[in-house]
Amino acid sequence: MLLTLRDISLRFTDLPVLDEVSLTIDEGERVCLAGRNGAGKSTLMKVIAGDITPDSGDIEHSSTLRISKLPQDIPAGLHGTVYEVVTEGLGKVGEQLLAYDRARHGDDEATLLELQHELEEAGAWDRQLKVDSTLSRMGLDPDARFEDLSGGLKRRVLLARALASDPDILLLDEPTNHLDIAAVQWLENFLLGATCALVFITHDRTFLDRIATRIVEVDRGKLYSWPGSFTDYRRRKSEALEAERQAHREFDKKLAEEEIWIRQGVKARTKRNQGRVKALEAMREEVADRRKVERRARIQAQFGEETSKRVIEARRLNCEIAGNVVLRDFSLKIRRGQCIGVMGPNGCGKTTLLRVLLGEHEPDSGKLIHGENLQIAYFDQTRRALDLEKPAFWNVADGAERIEFNGRSLHVLGYLRAFLFSPERAKTPTKLLSGGERNRLLLARLFAKPSNVMVLDEPTNDLDIETLEMLEDLVNGYPGTCILVSHDRSFVNNVVDGMLMQEGDRGFQFFVGNYDDWLRQRKEESAPRQKTKPVAAPAPANNKQPGKLSYKDQRELDQLPQRIESLEAELSELHTRMSSSEFFRQDEESIRVVRQQENQLQEALQGCFRRWEELEALQSVMKG
Repeated sequence: MLLTLRDISLRFTDLPVLDEVSLTIDEGERVCLAGRNGAGKSTLMKVIAGDITPDSGDIEHSSTLRISKLPQDIPAGLHGTVYEVVTEGLGKVGEQLLAYDRARHGDDEATLLELQHELEEAGAWDRQLKVDSTLSRMGLDPDARFEDLSGGLKRRVLLARALASDPDILLLDEPTNHLDIAAVQWLENFLLGATCALVFITHDRTFLDRIATRIVEVDRGKLYSWPGSFTDYRRRKSEALEAERQAHREFDKKLAEEEIWIRQGVKARTKRNQGRVKALEAMREEVADRRKVERRARIQAQFGEETSKRVIEARRLNCEIAGNVVLRDFSLKIRRGQCIGVMGPNGCGKTTLLRVLLGEHEPDSGKLIHGENLQIAYFDQTRRALDLEKPAFWNVADGAERIEFNGRSLHVLGYLRAFLFSPERAKTPTKLLSGGERNRLLLARLFAKPSNVMVLDEPTNDLDIETLEMLEDLVNGYPGTCILVSHDRSFVNNVVDGMLMQEGDRGFQFFVGNYDDWLRQRKEESAPRQKTKPVAAPAPANNKQPGKLSYKDQRELDQLPQRIESLEAELSELHTRMSSSEFFRQDEESIRVVRQQENQLQEALQGCFRRWEELEALQSVMKG
C-alpha cells in the first residue's frame, strides 16, 4: 500500500464534490479516474497530490512517499535547455545541481567547493544520474532549447521532469491531449514499462484500455472501483445503474404507500405507530438527499438542404507550407454521406488540408470543384469563434435570445440544456468555462445552424467519454458529409469510412476504411514477402550472375519474416506480463532481469528490420 484516503469529504458548494470517500493505491497499479466533466476527477487528483486539503477525513502514507504530476497544460514561462527544465523539477536539489553546473564554468573555486560539499551531503549525485538516464531513456537532447520544441516533445520533457524525482506515484491529467498518434503510442509503451504507480485521467479510450489495471469512477460525490478494462467497466456500470434504478423504484413505491397511510391521521398518532412515523420521516430525508444520475447530453445537428452527390472533387492538387508537402498530385472525390478522417503528425498540415478542401487556401496548382448547395459547419480547434468575454449563451447565436432549430423556435437557454448547461452555467462568462465546456459550447454554436457538410478539427479534446460517445452517435446519424481531424483512435474507428493519412513527402493519401484498416494495410505492404520458388545454387564467385543476391543473403532475407514474427510475439508476451500489477510487486532484481530481456528483444527486432531493409535495397539495386 502506497497511499490511503479514508472518509474524505470536500465541498465547494451545497453539494459535496467528495462525500466520505475512501481509496487505496497499491504499488504497480495503473488507476484511471473516470467520470463526467465536473464530477471531481481533477479535485480528487489534487487531494492525492496534496494540493488541496479536504474538509474532513484522513490521508495515510509513509513519510518518504514521493508523488509527481504531469500537468494537463504546458506551464507558461518555462525556458532554458531540456536538461535545466528537467533538473529544476528536483526542487532544491535541482537548484543546487544547476548552480554547481554554472560554477564549473566560472572562476569562483570557493563557491564550487561549497556547492560540491552541499551536494555530497544531500546525496544529490544519484539524482543527477537519474536525470541523465531519464533523458537518455526518453530520447531527449539535453542541450535543446525547451521553447523551440514541438508540443509533443515539450510534454515528453515535462514527463521526464516528473520522472526524474523517481516518484512512487505519478499523476497524469489528460496526458494524450494535443499529442499526435506517434507520441501517444510512444507514451503508452513508456508507461507500460514504468515501475511507479500511475493515477491518470483520460478521455482516450484506446489509451485507457491499454494502460489501466483499474478504473475508479467519481460519480455524485462517491467513488466506485472497477477492476479490469474499459469494456468491462461499461458493462458493469450499466448493470449497477439498472440495479440502483430498481432499488429506487421499490423504495419510492414503499414511500408512496407510507404517505397514504400517514394521511389517515388517527392511526398514525397512536403510540405504537410512532416508530412507523419516524421511519417515514427518515425515508423522506433519504429521498431529499438522493443525488440523481445526471442526464446525458442530447446533442443534435440541424441538417440543411441536400447537396449534390459530388460534394468536393480535387484534381491533381499540389500544396506546400513552409517547405512541407501537404498535397502532391492529389486527386479525390468526396461524395454525399461519406465520413472522412484526417490523421498525421502535429505540424504536418492537417488544418491546411481542410482549408484547401474548403476553398479557404489556394493550392499551388491543380483544380478544386465544390458541389451544389454546400452549407458548411466548421469546428475550429482553436475556438476562435467564441467571444471569451461574453456569457456562454451569447456565443450560440451572437447574442440572439432565440434560434430556429428544425422548424421550431427555441430559447437559447433551453437549447443549451441539451448540451448540459444549466441556466446559471449558461450565463457564466465564457472565459471561466472549462476546456470541455468550451468544446460543448462550440458544438452547440455549430449545430444551431443548418448544415450539410460538417468539418470537425480536433472536436474530441477535453470532452468526457460520455459526451464523446454522444458525438459519435451524432456523426454516425448525420445524413450529410463529414470530414474530421482527430488523434482519438477509438473515435475515428467508430465513425469514418475513409482516411486521409499523411505519408511524408507524398503528402496526404486516401485509404478506404478506418484507422485500424489503414494499420493492417500498411503492415501488409511493409511486410517482406516469402519467396515461393526454390533458391538456386550460388554461382562461382568469379562468375557471379547479375541481378541476384548471394545464396546466403537470399536465404537470410527469406527467413527474416519468420524471425521478426517470432520476436514480436515474444515481446508482446513480455509486455503482457509487465502490464500486470503483480509484476511490480517482485523484487528489484527480478524486474531488472525482465527489463534487460525487453531491451535485448527490442534491439534484436530493430536489427532484423534494418537488415531486411538493407537486403531489400541491395536486391533492388542488383535488379537495376
